[in-house]
Amino acid sequence: MHWPPDWQRVLVVVAHPDDESFALGALLDRFAEGGAEVHVLCLTRGEASTLGAGSVDLATVRAAELASAGQVLGMASTIAMAHPDGTLANVDPDLLAADVDRSIERTRPDGLLVFDPVAGVTGHPDHAAASVAAMGAAGRADLPVLGWALPQSVADSLNAEYGAAFAGYPPDGLREVTVERRRQRMAIACHASQAVPGSVLWRRLELLGDREYLRTPGAAPSTPTAPAAPTIPGASS
Repeated sequence: MHWPPDWQRVLVVVAHPDDESFALGALLDRFAEGGAEVHVLCLTRGEASTLGAGSVDLATVRAAELASAGQVLGMASTIAMAHPDGTLANVDPDLLAADVDRSIERTRPDGLLVFDPVAGVTGHPDHAAASVAAMGAAGRADLPVLGWALPQSVADSLNAEYGAAFAGYPPDGLREVTVERRRQRMAIACHASQAVPGSVLWRRLELLGDREYLRTPGAAPSTPTAPAAPTIPGASS
């Protein structure tokens, strides 16, 4: 398989506004620059974030930030649902999956891009819940899924420096993709309520440089190291 694959239409399923930029932005840019029609389904509006908490209506602010970032990244559409931020794992999985089903029906993708479901990469239960819902819907539609993941060395560095809970894979479980981050950084700037200098999100970009990593969830023989409890400082995403 060519990496990333030559999908003409891509559905991206994430938990929070800014996941599409801080985490997946360079990959989404690469798909879009390759001519793909990319759609983003965000299952919450990020209202539980402790960053930007002084906003009168953080949910509205973050949904608008998502829309702006989507325009920068060249997304065909961005949709922010209103499931509860921070407790997505407690929502009936069938309700989440139904949202993904409807997006699949609307966008007719060749495949889905999600956070790797093991610990949701970051250790945040919302990320894992979003990915599991997406994978269930993709299975029913007989569509392939790609999971964004981190090398073990990067996860270990982030966890040691920030007391975070990132899950990482050994190199033989990942496929490396070369990326360009200029447009990703522009999209991140759209998330003004969340883009705190020096945060773990920025550090991840420094450690990865011009590389991102993908895997087919469930396909690699290697098992990631997944810390038990998320302790990502300062944010819901």
